[in-house]
Amino acid sequence: MRQIILDTETTGFYFDKDDRLVEIGCVELLNRKLTGNNFHVYLNPGRDSEEGALRVHGLTTEFLSDKPAFAAVAEDLLSYVQGAEVIIHNAPFDLGFLDMELALLGRPRFKAHVSGVIDTLVMAKEMFPGKRNSLDALCDRLEVDNSGRTLHGALLDAELLADVYINMTRGQDALLMDVGAPSEGGVARVKIDLRGFDLPVVAANAQELAAHEEVLTQLDKSSGGTTVWRKAA
Repeated sequence: MRQIILDTETTGFYFDKDDRLVEIGCVELLNRKLTGNNFHVYLNPGRDSEEGALRVHGLTTEFLSDKPAFAAVAEDLLSYVQGAEVIIHNAPFDLGFLDMELALLGRPRFKAHVSGVIDTLVMAKEMFPGKRNSLDALCDRLEVDNSGRTLHGALLDAELLADVYINMTRGQDALLMDVGAPSEGGVARVKIDLRGFDLPVVAANAQELAAHEEVLTQLDKSSGGTTVWRKAA
């Protein structure tokens, strides 16, 4: 499966109020592994960044003055993402800007060029309800090293989001294990796909069930009959 993790930086926060893209960063995953086939461009938006946005990404008008306009890189971007599943954190924000830029060129919306879009912010809110789910918060929670992120950068943020996404989706759809060190001591890397195994289900026998019930009874006595599982039952 080919997946693209995408992030953007902009001149401001409102695509419908003349703000524009200033940076696009993408990294590629093939079968949940980073390939190094990245896409990264800075863009000349033809206007200054709002003060709040400039504090976020630090991309000045002077720095962007000799960079290409979106029109010059649109075909390369669409060719890069064509047919892939795209992963974005807070997708409506980035999609709003991409759709706006494409509309100015008379092109279909971004989703028309890809197989689908996954919003990791929606995923995070379902997994961690009531908690902060910014990219920095998820990096801290999932132990992804973001120590190099002093300013937002589209490529760096896409790389961090790739690690966050892999950590968030470790489960039945991600049972691929690497056995052995990749290079140390000449040990070869062996990949085992656990999805091919028919794992047996072993049920407890009568003796084991009786022993388990005895343990629960003793816990009941120790707690004065206030154990949660008895109340639930």
